[in-house]
Amino acid sequence: MRTETYVYMHILNFLPGDSFINAHLPPILPGYAAMLIAACILNYKQAVELLAVTIVVIFFLAWDWLMQRYGDLLCQKVWLMVFPIARVVYAVLLVMLVCWLVFDTAKSGTRQLVSFAGLVLLILLMALFSKRPTRIHWRTLFWGVGLQFVFGLLMLRTDVGLKALQWVGNKVETFLSYSNSGAKMVFGESYEDHFFAFKVMPSIVFVSTIISVLYHVGFMQWLILKIGFVMHVSMGTSLTESTAAAGNMFLGQTESLLLIRPYIHQMTRSEIHAVTAGGFASVSGSILAAYISLGVKASHLLTASIMSAPASLAIAKVFWPETEPAKVSREIKMPRGETNNLLEAVAQGACSSAPLVANIVVNLIAFVSILAFMDETLSWLGALFDYPQFSFSLICSYVFAPLAFVMGVSWEDSFIVGELIGIKTFLNEFVSYERLSVLIKNREEGKPEYVGIVKQYISIHSQTIATYALCGFSNFGSLGMIIGVMNTLAPERISDFTDCGLRALTAGSVACFMTACIAGKAVSLFSELRPNDMPNSVPNSHCWSPLSPS
Repeated sequence: MRTETYVYMHILNFLPGDSFINAHLPPILPGYAAMLIAACILNYKQAVELLAVTIVVIFFLAWDWLMQRYGDLLCQKVWLMVFPIARVVYAVLLVMLVCWLVFDTAKSGTRQLVSFAGLVLLILLMALFSKRPTRIHWRTLFWGVGLQFVFGLLMLRTDVGLKALQWVGNKVETFLSYSNSGAKMVFGESYEDHFFAFKVMPSIVFVSTIISVLYHVGFMQWLILKIGFVMHVSMGTSLTESTAAAGNMFLGQTESLLLIRPYIHQMTRSEIHAVTAGGFASVSGSILAAYISLGVKASHLLTASIMSAPASLAIAKVFWPETEPAKVSREIKMPRGETNNLLEAVAQGACSSAPLVANIVVNLIAFVSILAFMDETLSWLGALFDYPQFSFSLICSYVFAPLAFVMGVSWEDSFIVGELIGIKTFLNEFVSYERLSVLIKNREEGKPEYVGIVKQYISIHSQTIATYALCGFSNFGSLGMIIGVMNTLAPERISDFTDCGLRALTAGSVACFMTACIAGKAVSLFSELRPNDMPNSVPNSHCWSPLSPS
């Protein structure tokens, strides 16, 4: 049974041995318990966070202990109980979803149904153009979208979820603010004058260092296995796919591939497609820190990263269904950190961020320059026909505006969000987020919504959907990079990598759009949205662009 083998993989690699536990826990636990009790008595409001972390750690330690000793028996018992009633459970959940849609629509109006219709449309299109439509594994799709929905509704619709998400987002922003100390020491008090280079980039160095430390102590591998375990058991995906998808939540495309490096040459073409699509549908923790530093909400970025992981597996398996038995069905061994001690992990994490920072900076310079050149060239050509507003950005806004609209963006904002999606797809997601950050800043500074016929910012609802839709490496530049990396890891599979490339890019993009649709359905519409969303004229996106030459 695959569940049993994954349980073995899940617990054997990173659980401390009994000798370690027996030697270190007895003297530590009483002192820690006394400290926790004293902290709760003296200052409960500040100690509640430590108490919550302690409860979570105890739960997972107990879970690992239970699975290590009784995992096979529990899996068999649960499987025997669940399998006979699985279809009934699916039917009940489907009825509950329909009832919720009816009541929610009656309460909030039909506007948000557009997002749900967009989600259904995206899935139907992917099924229609599937490699093998008759071999689609519907369980994977059902659970993938279901996990998206459940997490999205819990985080974005419930009071507890919203408060938890806001709390986590605030903590992440506070945590990232510590990178300012290093930036100030190196670049001086006026480091914010060069915001992107001296404020945003240091956050990448800081987060890269922390991830290296977490990798050294084994926490990152442990967390990836935990999340991969949930997706493997619920969605029925293979071990390699589940592990890579979980790794994509925290690591970059190439780092996630290194987690399954020994198994790439054995993977089926459908698995290669799913792993590649997962890389396109996510961003690394270090890059996430840069987006947060730009002013994009941390809570929405974190939610998008988590929701897109099951979505990428689900839609990848629709677009390229599995027709071969998985060759990797036994224990997967996660690579341990190569550092010998904590200080070496800190140094290695900091140094490894240097190429990433340099890559981001030079690519951003190149892509923004190319975009400006293309816009001006097309504007010059358009001026020959008395239409100087013609530009690459404007083309993107027209092409992708319908997609933005079906995701739930208001019609008057669809052209701006469509432009952001187009720039992200053809150039770079960093450029799109930089432009989105300017729109956010314009709103927060209270600038007028229109200057002439040109919108200066978009609604909060549209802004939220755009945040989710852009959160992924799904662009043509990343396609070339990931094929090159996979060719280095398994050169004998280069033909399979190239065959899967464009389909994986499409699947990764659609996974991001699915997440945006669910966010559009889950996030409440704000009062600023007017009933009549159709503008009298299309916004001239080239005019509002903060990156256009003056």
